[in-house]
Amino acid sequence: MDTLAAGISFADLRFQGTPRVIATAVLQGSSGVALLDPGPTSTWPTLRQELQQSGIALADVTALVLTHIHLDHAGATGTLVRENPRLRVYVHEKGAPHMIDPSKLLASAGRLYGDAMDRLWGEVRPVPKEAIVVVNEGDRIVAGGRTLDVAYTPGHASHHVSYFNADTGIAFVGDTAGIKRRARGYVLPPTPPPDIDLELWSESLARVGSWHPETLFLTHFGPSSPSAPHLTELGDHFAVVRDFAARSLQQDGDDDARAAWFTEEVRRELRRHLDEREAAEYEVAGRFDLNWRGLVRYLKKKDEAGARK
Repeated sequence: MDTLAAGISFADLRFQGTPRVIATAVLQGSSGVALLDPGPTSTWPTLRQELQQSGIALADVTALVLTHIHLDHAGATGTLVRENPRLRVYVHEKGAPHMIDPSKLLASAGRLYGDAMDRLWGEVRPVPKEAIVVVNEGDRIVAGGRTLDVAYTPGHASHHVSYFNADTGIAFVGDTAGIKRRARGYVLPPTPPPDIDLELWSESLARVGSWHPETLFLTHFGPSSPSAPHLTELGDHFAVVRDFAARSLQQDGDDDARAAWFTEEVRRELRRHLDEREAAEYEVAGRFDLNWRGLVRYLKKKDEAGARK
């Protein structure tokens, strides 16, 4: 594992055999260990091995801290609670019901991923209600020996929260600060359906920025600093992908053809800044055709809202 600060490290889950796609933050204190975004069950063997190499057993873990409930961030939660029933799961109030009963979450994901569900995510087990600790804007929790301030940060997902540790200046931001796989990488907005709202997301970026964090910790992938240029770049790239999505709707053909057009435009944009391999590996962190679906749904909702005025 790589070290962020004293008592805070992170593990590369090597999702689908690819490095620097999903990172789990590990907070260690005298009261136990907290895992922030434990990832999907498909990568639990890798995470377990990373923890063991650092002398940490699942029995040492007392908390799972979730930025949101998407399967690449939280899919392993129920499995880990089953193995260690004393775990407490910190999750936003809108996400909590879907951790207790994941049937709707799985149905939604199944429509997107089809036969690839098990290969990508593995099992998704329900979390007992008594293990859930609901968090919301303005809360403060202690996990893994660290005090974490909570901010509600929707835009990518309606149940997204971010966490800030003032002692270290680290903000754990899940998908709110986008995907950036290396220090000089491209900050790409992940925009799968159903909750994308770029206006709300911009407000969330401002909320994270108000912490003045020294470091942003991204689930995809790892630490990024300084934080202000990173957040500005992501905001600029909202306009880029929104424009691609809007232009795609003007293309001939069906939705599959429009999604393919959008996908190629995003690939071309990435290749302007990254080498071929690095650009291609961004798609492991999030399929671009799904990003198209989320943005088009957002654009159509905006149009419908405007028509009602």
